[in-house]
Amino acid sequence: MTRQTWSTNCTLDDIAARIARSPNTAVLTHTKPDGDAIGSSLALVRAIAASRHTSASSVASPAEAWYTGPMPIWFGSVQRQTRMRSLDGGDQLPPHEPDLVVIVDTGSWTQLDRLADWVRAFEGDVIVIDHHLAGDADVAAMRYIDTGAAAACEPVAGVCTRLLNVASPARLNESIAEPLYLGLATDTGWFRHSNVSPAVFRLAGDLVEAGVQHEQLFQNIEQRDRAARLGLMARALTSLEFALGGAAAIMTLTQKDFEETGAAPQDVGGIVDLPRCVESVRVSALLTEQRSTGEPLTKISMRSKGGPGMIDVNVVSRAFGGGGHAQAAGARTNLSLAQAKAKLIEVMS
Repeated sequence: MTRQTWSTNCTLDDIAARIARSPNTAVLTHTKPDGDAIGSSLALVRAIAASRHTSASSVASPAEAWYTGPMPIWFGSVQRQTRMRSLDGGDQLPPHEPDLVVIVDTGSWTQLDRLADWVRAFEGDVIVIDHHLAGDADVAAMRYIDTGAAAACEPVAGVCTRLLNVASPARLNESIAEPLYLGLATDTGWFRHSNVSPAVFRLAGDLVEAGVQHEQLFQNIEQRDRAARLGLMARALTSLEFALGGAAAIMTLTQKDFEETGAAPQDVGGIVDLPRCVESVRVSALLTEQRSTGEPLTKISMRSKGGPGMIDVNVVSRAFGGGGHAQAAGARTNLSLAQAKAKLIEVMS
């Protein structure tokens, strides 16, 4: 059997046409979904419902979003009662109800977490829409992989316009435009990162024209921290150490830090970015001790600055079995915090 490669093998037109034929579509994404995962999945579910002239919150909706892992504290502000299932903890996985599965913002068996076995056993068609550099091609028979896109929401916007037969994202309903903007904004650091392109600004402009309230969305997503999150930030910054002559900033968080501050796993988001304000820092890493009943488990999150001297954190993360983008990547490893930190410095040196 010929090994499949992680690459595009269909068009957005092909994907829209296949979705249009499906009476029941499940839209999946990676566990512990971020803004792009949530934005691309919500937008697609709403677009599918709108294309059939039904409400995305109705039990008659032809599409549904499935999520695993803790949801961000801001999820309720964008969910708008869109039909969804939260499959976390001991929740029973649903029977094979849909005839089509669309996976957005990942194509990795590992990132599908407890849904991976379900997808493997699924007998219907599976589609992946992603923008990451690496994935597992055997996850889906139909794949649209745009590694030049800043977010999965870029190609998903193209699917939405095709489903609704509109010439531009500016003609989308605001309820579809908002989650697309959410994914675009969060995966670009609110348009601060080097993955921002002219196409990103054009799409953002179209979505604002469609009715997105940029300032309100920013407040809903970025300005609703709990006091416990500030306590966790303080713990991370207290642990901060510099390496590689000041070019690398490394922070650690233990389970004790979470217990004593009252913080939750979703409070970690964005903390890894804090040391990048230091001029000499080219890469920032946050190592977080995970709950584990057996051997140690450490989550590694990395962010790097672009330009001269850029450290490709996608390459670094592969040394731990992870991956991502050149400037944003991560991994999980069965090393202790101290061991993971030592290996990280060694790999970057």
